[in-house]
Amino acid sequence: MLRSSVPLRRIFQARNFSSASSENIVAAVLFERLPVVIPKIDPVVYAFQEFSFRWKQQYRRRYPDEVLNKSDAKGKGDYKIDYEPAPRITEADKMNDKRSLKRALDRRLYLLLYGNTFSSSSDEPCWHFPEKVYESEESLRKCAETALKSVIGDLSHTYFVGNAPMAHMPFRPADGTPDGQTFKRFFFKSQVVGTDKYKIGKCKDFAWVTKNELLEHFPDQSAFLNQMIIS
Repeated sequence: MLRSSVPLRRIFQARNFSSASSENIVAAVLFERLPVVIPKIDPVVYAFQEFSFRWKQQYRRRYPDEVLNKSDAKGKGDYKIDYEPAPRITEADKMNDKRSLKRALDRRLYLLLYGNTFSSSSDEPCWHFPEKVYESEESLRKCAETALKSVIGDLSHTYFVGNAPMAHMPFRPADGTPDGQTFKRFFFKSQVVGTDKYKIGKCKDFAWVTKNELLEHFPDQSAFLNQMIIS
C-alpha cells in the first residue's frame, strides 16, 4: 500500500474536517479480550449431535470380535492420569468483579472508562471508550493508539486489528460545548495479547464488560453498537 505524502491534517482541512470547522474527528478504541475458554454448547446443538451420533451408529461397519479384542488390549498398563480441569466460574465471577479480566472466560470483554471526557460537561463524568480528538497525528490509527496508550501506559500487550476504522458514528456532545459543534467518532479495534492485567489510569473507574453489559451503558446507541460488535 502506498503512503500518501500529503499530511492527514491537510486532507481533513480540504474536506472541512479541521478543528476550526464545526465538525471534529474523534478516534475511539474498542479494546477487547477474546474468549479464554470454548463456550458451552447450546443444549439444542448438543441434542442434535447426540442424535446424529446414535443415528450413524446404526449403519457403521461391524468389525469381527477378533479385531476389536486386539484393539482393546493395546495401551493397557499400570498408569493413571490425575487431571482436573480448571473451573469455568472464577472468583471474579463470584464477586462480580468487573475490574478483573479473569471473568466471563467464555465471552469477549470490552474496556470502558468512567470519568470526564470531551463529550460530557466537566462536572458530569460518564462511561466512555478510550478516545481522543484528532489533532496533528500522522493518521487516525496513530490517534487511536495515543488514546489507548494514555490509559494503559504501554501498547506492548495490545494488537490493533487493521489500519482502518471498523465503524464511525456522528454525534453531538452534551451541554457546555459551543453551539453547532458536532463530532464524528471513528472506532478502531484493539485486542488484549499475552496478559490478564493492565494498570488502568486517567479515569475515576473502569470496567471490563460483556457485550450485553456494554449495551446497558449506552441505551441510546445500542442499535449501532449491536451491529458494530459481533460476539
